[in-house]
Amino acid sequence: MSYREDRVLALTNSGLRKAATDGALSFQETLELGMHGIGFSPYEEGQEPGQAITEAQIRRRMEIIAPYTSWIRSFSCTEGNELIPRIAKEMGIKTLVGAWLGTDAEKNEEEIQALLKLAKDGMVDIAAVGNEVMYREDLPEEELLAHIERVKATIPHIPVGYVDAYYEFENRPAITAACDVVLSNCYPFWEGCMFEYSILYMKDMYRRAQRAAGGKKVIITETGWPSQGQSFHGAKPSHDRAKQYFIDAQRWAHEADIQMFYFTSFDESWKVGAEGDVGAYWGLWDKDEQLKF
Repeated sequence: MSYREDRVLALTNSGLRKAATDGALSFQETLELGMHGIGFSPYEEGQEPGQAITEAQIRRRMEIIAPYTSWIRSFSCTEGNELIPRIAKEMGIKTLVGAWLGTDAEKNEEEIQALLKLAKDGMVDIAAVGNEVMYREDLPEEELLAHIERVKATIPHIPVGYVDAYYEFENRPAITAACDVVLSNCYPFWEGCMFEYSILYMKDMYRRAQRAAGGKKVIITETGWPSQGQSFHGAKPSHDRAKQYFIDAQRWAHEADIQMFYFTSFDESWKVGAEGDVGAYWGLWDKDEQLKF
């Protein structure tokens, strides 16, 4: 029996799953209960996308999160990110592997080719063609659709989807129709929701994605709450709010049998430029790889 199988059996026998649905778990108990999935944050302090990441840093961080998750999500297939699903598979973790698409056609092609190679090598359980491309307006919808259809045709044995905010699947039915699985980001924080209503709002986001999906599987590919930084309208970061959001979100996911990837594993300072100071503080572990809560 593997370590993960032994841990799941012990948790089940101890009654922690019942405690999760009763709202009686601490952060540590919730973490020990295990997540369906988590976003993998590979970049160390001083690194950012565009720089190569090493096998050593991926392996070190993967070993930290491996006891607590069944799946990982990666966001790119180049610059060392292609090693993430390979190392995850070594550790018995399933993979949601993303090709990062942007405005550079040459880089997009590199990403897709790398995703297809990983899939053919048996490293991909679900393939994600692009992340928030429509939200950022990086590509025309028709071009994104062409990429999705091409990947689906090349790896027909693997579910293929596209990641974006829940409402994009309502607004873009052609993209929703093209996906085998709907990969929905659900962030009450980024819509200025007060913390007290955040889980209720996240549930509504999920249900809206479900309605748009028309019976297809919906997976929450990102949700979380930052532990510090500037407020966004009524949404206020804090250490205690971030901890409680994790507990409440995981409780709901276990109770309702929702497949959810939490965002994210480690704090990454490079995100300050993209999202303001709050961007650097979404991890369950800090930038030094220490558990925050």
